[in-house]
Formats: sequence, structure tokens, C-alpha cells
Amino acid sequence: MTTPYSTTTAPATAPVTPPARFLLLGDSHAACVGRAAEAAGLSFQGGPVGSGRDFLGPFFDPEGADVVFRDAEAQRLYRRFLDALGAPSLGRSPVPLVCTFGLSAHTIATRENWAIHRDAQGAHAPGFLGGDLFAALVRTTARGALAFYEHAVALGLRVLALMPPQRVPAMSDPAVFFAAQHVLRAELAERGVEVVDLRARVTDRSGLQRPAFCEADDPIHGNLAFGRLLVADLLDRGL
Repeated sequence: MTTPYSTTTAPATAPVTPPARFLLLGDSHAACVGRAAEAAGLSFQGGPVGSGRDFLGPFFDPEGADVVFRDAEAQRLYRRFLDALGAPSLGRSPVPLVCTFGLSAHTIATRENWAIHRDAQGAHAPGFLGGDLFAALVRTTARGALAFYEHAVALGLRVLALMPPQRVPAMSDPAVFFAAQHVLRAELAERGVEVVDLRARVTDRSGLQRPAFCEADDPIHGNLAFGRLLVADLLDRGL
């Protein structure tokens, strides 16, 4: 079961908690942000509502100024977060939306998914990863997430997307991982989403995440230090 991170519900005997600064919706990559915000005493609502692969293809249905998640558990958590904000719908959220949907680049880059596009030596055709066909394939793979961001922006929300940790597990093709991120970042920007991109601060010369920002004994996630950098960036943006 997914455990949400949320800090706006306090016991009756506790001091009044400050208003939430943002609504956090995402996959497991959102967890380090929730932990960092919680450790810093920042009030927010939300957390992970599923795994990365759940938020690539179609996963929600628009319903006026709201959305309905097709997965029952994701919908239950989502409604819990909105209720805690006093928001009857996503479009009535009083705070910005911070999101990681669709940015599970290591899932998109799963090697088997791209085998048909390699030659006998296992190489991609020259220009393939920077070409229109590749971009169209990435857009199609992440069409559910892109539709969600587009809908949220159209509702008038301030929407921020968090670029994922730069970690490429053995199952994924590093070249596809980096190229897919380039496509997704551009697609989000075109839809009016603010992209929080810390790659220049957390990677080494190879473009991969430095160990200081990696969750130990875990091949894909960022750690608390990475979450703190993301939260600091969100605060710098006025959240």
C-alpha cells in the first residue's frame, strides 16, 4: 500500500498547523520530497499515489474542474489530499501542484522496448534519438501524464514538475533515458509547466547522479539530501 506523506493534519491538542504550501502528487520519486518537507517542518498535502509505470499511459479521466484516477487506491489518496486542503476539486486547490507523473524515465528507457530500433550490433541509427520518430514514441508512451499536466494547467493551477534522479538501472538504456528526458522536458514546458531541473547540481561528468544524492541500496531513487535540494528550489520559487 502506498503511504502518503502529508503534514497538515495535526492532533487536536497540537498547535495549529500552518496552511499547506503545495499539493504533492506523484510516484515513488515524490517520496524524498515529502520526507524533506516533513523534516523541515513545511506544511503540505500529498505524496506518492502509485508507481512510475502507472502514470505513463492513460490513468485518469477529466471531470469538469477535476480528475478521476482510474485506480481506486490512487483515487482514494487523491480525494483524501483534496479534502485536507478543503478543495472540492483539483481546479479549486488553493496551492500549487508539484508533480512527478510521467518522469519515470528509466521505465520509458527499458531496453527491450527499444530493441526493434537497434541494428545487429545493438546501436541506434544515427540521429534516431534526436529525431521526430523518437520524440513521437516518447510522447505516445507518456501520453497519460502529458494529458494530466495539460488538464491541470488548463484549470488555472500553477504546476511544477520535478525532473527525476539521474539514475539508470541495468534494465534501462542510458542513451534512451537521457534522450527521453529531453523530450519530456520540452513537452512539459510547452504545456506551461514549470520544470524543476537540478541535473547540473547533482550529477557528475557522466550525467549520472552523484552518490551523495542517491538512496543507498536502491538503483533508481534519490535520497533525503536530493529531496532537500528539491524542496529548497520550490521555496526559492515562492512555494
